[in-house]
Amino acid sequence: MSASKPPCILVVDDDLDLLAFLAKMLARKGGYEAVTARCAEEALDKAQAEPPAAVLTDIKMPGMGGLAFLQRIRTLDPAVTTVLMTGHGTIEMAVQALKDGAYDFVEKPFDNERILRALDRAVERTRLMRENARLQDRLSGQEHDHGFVGRSRRLQQTLELLRRVARSNVTVLIRGESGTGKELAAKALHRLSSRASRPMVTVNCPALPEHILESELFGYRKGAFTGADRDKTGLFAEADGSTILLDEIADIPVSVQTKLLRVLQEKEVQPLGQNRTFGVDVRVIASTNQDLEAKIRRGEFREDLFYRLKVMTVTMPNLAAIASDIPLLAQHFLDRYSREYGREPLECSTEALQSLMQHSWPGNVRELQNTINRGVLLCDQGVIEPADLWEEMEKPPALGAAMDLPDDIAAASLARLSYQQAKNALLHRFNAAYLSQALRASGGNVTAAARDCGMERQAFQRLLRRHNIDSRTYRDG
Repeated sequence: MSASKPPCILVVDDDLDLLAFLAKMLARKGGYEAVTARCAEEALDKAQAEPPAAVLTDIKMPGMGGLAFLQRIRTLDPAVTTVLMTGHGTIEMAVQALKDGAYDFVEKPFDNERILRALDRAVERTRLMRENARLQDRLSGQEHDHGFVGRSRRLQQTLELLRRVARSNVTVLIRGESGTGKELAAKALHRLSSRASRPMVTVNCPALPEHILESELFGYRKGAFTGADRDKTGLFAEADGSTILLDEIADIPVSVQTKLLRVLQEKEVQPLGQNRTFGVDVRVIASTNQDLEAKIRRGEFREDLFYRLKVMTVTMPNLAAIASDIPLLAQHFLDRYSREYGREPLECSTEALQSLMQHSWPGNVRELQNTINRGVLLCDQGVIEPADLWEEMEKPPALGAAMDLPDDIAAASLARLSYQQAKNALLHRFNAAYLSQALRASGGNVTAAARDCGMERQAFQRLLRRHNIDSRTYRDG
């Protein structure tokens, strides 16, 4: 609740005189703001418009009674705390209401101090309940790895680095190919930091021309240039106490780089048209998919700024480095787009999954996401097939070549086999290659390989036995 605005108490009673008295008493003696309602239905409308810190309600009212109102208000806002007012003959109803979730009750004619004490406790309980709900939301987000999907060791190592770096205020440079989730990583750093209560400010550097970028970042004073008819607060000032993401920082002009270096060194900002500077408390995160070292050699990026930015570097893995996560990512995007388009849950056929595993994915996770989106749009059944995923010219190379199939089941020989024989032969080869790759990545550690593949250890071992693969071979190098 805001410090400048007193907590709001929703008071519900069909007695207008009592409502007026309670509103004045709560404001004068309790420092509360009272919102009044003559019936439960009106109270529900007002609670939806502005969630109260607590509810003080009569238990016997025309129309919807206090017990029914209690159930409705708890459904609307489970955190809000309710105190009941009871008259003669309604004590049993009040006891039942306590069992149904009411916090306390006061009897008529009531003691003003008794009501205030009850409401003080109720307001504090609501505050704690809402704070707990916010914390649970944050924890839930952490359990889902802040939008990242996958169990591969490389991805988990990156997420652990993000968690550890987030605790500090150091400047972070996030590097990686396009489509690897650099902005998602920046959001995770902010969300896990002590600055998470304030929104992160994101600047898309390539989208702004040089003269506009400078004024957007640092602000300006009225009259600083033609058209500056008012003062403008810069994005660094807006991010004071929070985090600023400079997305694709490699595209910032050298003139702006010089001023940015001052911000990082001195923690000060000087708006255009102003002689003095003022301090800002901003955590800077920068991202790029370009070779900054090459740009430094060409004189396009300041070396001193580069080293100021890379206090800590996080490199996002491309999809080839986390290929074992492709099935999990594909299913994640299938579920998302199935819900978005109102489709029944979809799944990939074995052939479609194989084609996804073969593809080189130059566009990384973003390209995979777009491919699955296309598949959901074009699929007219409950199973995604390769034809749903690719245009003819986009299809991955033939599976036989990608898997290095022996002559007896090479692509040219498949026609001599029955459909089921060809399918079984290809599946066997695919499984053997996939399992071998997982073991090679884990150094022969079966538990780690199973985890990276999103499988139980026992199921992974059964597949190894079925395909005559000995994990010790990979431990021996």
